[in-house]
Amino acid sequence: MYAIIKNGGKQYKVKEGDIICFDKMGLEPKTKVEFKEVLAIDDGELKVGAPYIEGAVVEGEVINEGREKKIVIFKKRRRKDSKVKRGFRRDFTRIKITAINP
Repeated sequence: MYAIIKNGGKQYKVKEGDIICFDKMGLEPKTKVEFKEVLAIDDGELKVGAPYIEGAVVEGEVINEGREKKIVIFKKRRRKDSKVKRGFRRDFTRIKITAINP
């Protein structure tokens, strides 16, 4: 069984037991989280919402929060003496999916 949920303008395909990194949510570890914006559930038969499935909930538990490795963006225009080096580190919240309730 899997579900497709929406969080922070992004869509994630999740199964029970999956560990997913979402954008930072500012929650403490061991906090219970419910995702009510469930777009689709497949439990042998695919159910698709319009836009969401009524009453469907995906439950999870916060593991931790952190920052990913730095991503470097380097732009260079050859023969123009023009270059830009930028980078950032994405903040995330790691969540373990505990239950999918259709």
